[in-house]
Amino acid sequence: MTLLPLSTHDAIVAAPLTALSNGERRVCEHLASREAEIVELLRALVGFDTVTHVTGARPRQEAQLQALVARRLEAAGADVEVAEPDPALVAGHATVPEGFDFAGRPQLVARFRGTGTGRTLLLNGHVDVVDVEPRHAWSHDPFDAVVRDGAVWGRGAADMKGGVASMVVAAQALAELDVPLAGDLVVNTVTEEESSGIGGLVSARTIAADAAIVPEPSGLGVWVACRGSLLAAIAVEGRAGHAGILPRHHTRGGAVNAIEKMAYLLEAIGRLREDWAQRSRHPYLPPANCVPTGVSGGEWFVSYPSACVLECHLQYPPGHADEHGGGTLVMREFEETIARAAAADPWLREHPPRVSWRGGVPPAEVSPQEPVAQTLLAVERNLGRPERLGGLENWHDGATLIFEAGMPAVCYGPGDIHRAHTVDEHVPVSELVWCAQGIAVAAMRFCGLT
Repeated sequence: MTLLPLSTHDAIVAAPLTALSNGERRVCEHLASREAEIVELLRALVGFDTVTHVTGARPRQEAQLQALVARRLEAAGADVEVAEPDPALVAGHATVPEGFDFAGRPQLVARFRGTGTGRTLLLNGHVDVVDVEPRHAWSHDPFDAVVRDGAVWGRGAADMKGGVASMVVAAQALAELDVPLAGDLVVNTVTEEESSGIGGLVSARTIAADAAIVPEPSGLGVWVACRGSLLAAIAVEGRAGHAGILPRHHTRGGAVNAIEKMAYLLEAIGRLREDWAQRSRHPYLPPANCVPTGVSGGEWFVSYPSACVLECHLQYPPGHADEHGGGTLVMREFEETIARAAAADPWLREHPPRVSWRGGVPPAEVSPQEPVAQTLLAVERNLGRPERLGGLENWHDGATLIFEAGMPAVCYGPGDIHRAHTVDEHVPVSELVWCAQGIAVAAMRFCGLT
């Protein structure tokens, strides 16, 4: 068995492999021998089109993927349920659009039962992915994963079907080797993470566990925090007119360019970002930010645009959350920033911009001293790899487990988060194996052995 550091740019931490028990070494050796199987499972998962759901769209191949995972876990001895949850479980939640249901997109829960004397560990991963566009830019079919240069390439390889493959094979291996876990090990694969987080919300409301590992692409770092996010849209009113005619002053009925007026607000957003960057920093997360992600406006090439809409993605660390852990303070500060900027412009003062909110998810964090975090850090050390604490700059389903269920959840998975959502997304084969080993040993220690 070869137990290596994460990659050539990470410092090598010397640790005697004798820190592993004989049983742990046996599991790690077994998983190293199953590298090809992990790769083939990942290729199979990538092969299912599970582009995340949007309201009104048809299901993709979520059910077929879940059926494949279910067959594997059932064969290993798990009690498996694959079902479309009752929408009433999540109805009324801020992230749930009206009329939402899980038709054609079942969720999976597989339980490997322990003796009942240990802690329960949840392995949670999402199987939906973002769109593959611009598809023409890919070097190969994004749904036909290829192996080259020591990595698996395809949509979702890093985010996060690679982590799902690692956790599934890790759980299988423990069962097939008859590792006598004292607590239950639960494998949970969900949809909707890339769109609304509703799959994880169902998990938070229906699964009880003492802690969770979410194998998002952390490069095998242990991430204990993530930022929340908010989606905002700013609508600016202008006044139409012929673009080829010099306009009169707006008080005389002249045309007003809504796109140019939006530029004032963009400048104000830039100043707000600078202000946020100067505030106290979270130890594992960057400061709050606002990224303009979409703009639309104008009616005709030769007309002054009468309207402009700017869409923004706001992210904020736990320190910016309100008393309930949500984003109302950030929303208020953003709205006040837009209002102040508008008050300085004669047209916008008379025609105030309208800010609307289109959803969001809260930030979350757990103490690095949580047993699940300390267990994973010790496992990494014992496997001869760096102990690295960190946080996810964006958001993941583990935040919902923390916020909604009070369940300590950390990210620990294969791949580079900067490859997520990119053309030619990929994950190193070596990290798939190392992640499976880390999860398996962590489960043995967290759940306990009989």
